[in-house]
Amino acid sequence: MSGFDVNAIREQFPILQRTVRGDKPLVYLDSGATSQRPLPVWKAEEEFVLHTNAPVHRGSYQLAEEADDAYESARQAIAAFVGADRDEIAFTKNATEALNEVAYVLGDERAGDLYVGEGDTVVITELEHHANLVPWQELCARTGATLKWYSMTEDGRIDLDSLELDDSVKVVAFTHQSNVTGAVADVDELVRRARAVDAMVVLDACQSVPHMAVDFHALDVDFAAFSGHKMCGPSGVGVLYGKDELLKKLPPFLTGGSMIEIVKMEETTFAEPPTRFEAGTQMTSQVVGLGAAVKFLEEVGMDNIHAHEKKLTERALRQLKEIPGLRIIGPETTENRGGAISFTVEGVHPHDLGQVLDDHGVSIRVGHHCAWPLHRACGAQSTARASFYLYNTEEEVDKLVDAIKAAREFFGVAS
Repeated sequence: MSGFDVNAIREQFPILQRTVRGDKPLVYLDSGATSQRPLPVWKAEEEFVLHTNAPVHRGSYQLAEEADDAYESARQAIAAFVGADRDEIAFTKNATEALNEVAYVLGDERAGDLYVGEGDTVVITELEHHANLVPWQELCARTGATLKWYSMTEDGRIDLDSLELDDSVKVVAFTHQSNVTGAVADVDELVRRARAVDAMVVLDACQSVPHMAVDFHALDVDFAAFSGHKMCGPSGVGVLYGKDELLKKLPPFLTGGSMIEIVKMEETTFAEPPTRFEAGTQMTSQVVGLGAAVKFLEEVGMDNIHAHEKKLTERALRQLKEIPGLRIIGPETTENRGGAISFTVEGVHPHDLGQVLDDHGVSIRVGHHCAWPLHRACGAQSTARASFYLYNTEEEVDKLVDAIKAAREFFGVAS
């Protein structure tokens, strides 16, 4: 990890210097939900709002032209970051909207040969975040398609032996990296199986794009989605990726200004992608901020980030496994897994555990993490989750472990 200096990185995140619950140094371990934003991202947004703020794709005056340039330059940078062409990404308010968009328009008969209807099957997995589950349920309910799924293995991975695909399968949708178990999917194998039955592949990349180098072209997925707020960027902006030839076949999700070609009282024709999928005034400063976040991550180096997180995850898994009564939900090694670690502690409800950890300055996520079916599959009503990112340190891992031990003492379950 030549050149990786976690202390220098932390200086770019002022929030990490604050204290909570009195005088406790903040230990932020909830980046799997929302990451913190570095100064370059804030400065990029501020610079745009203070000096360039204007609607994009609407004006011919200087401010509007500068806004167009900033917006489209960010699009180019973000597309390159994930191995896509600039016209293959459309901006949404988050990944949830992007995944809903795909599921909705595939249920529109104007999608032609891409239409998913009666007699077709959509395949998902038991590991999915609700954002990559409920939209497919809704699609099937609306069009009469059938929903099937891969189940989960005991160690929190997709059980590839649990389902055989047949020629009825039209869509295979799955998470690249689980937000609960941290397991990284075998994308190559899942894509191979989908291609064997001529099915489209939809990838939830929310937990992978921020943490590892991702190339959508190399992965050969048809659609993908990710969010800015999980990758050092702003809230309120997400990305829908789609292969150019597929986006051109799809009808719009939302209609109105900007996304049109010609409007008559009798009918309307639509613009080419990605404009077709960006109706109305866009979240311009957030897109600019996401472009700055991509630049920041590239300067640190995605391979450096991945290696650093792996080191933290190894340290955490090793120590957590030594705590009596603690059960890790997911792989217990770092092989093909990310830095989200979910767990339960015998005799302590996750919400109570989270409160005690908060009293020690340690911020984690508790609950079902928008993945109820996964929790049911592993026999847990809810879990606690610590998730690491580029700005976390080995000392913070140790503070997490110490706080869990203190919680066990507090609740009288320590042996």
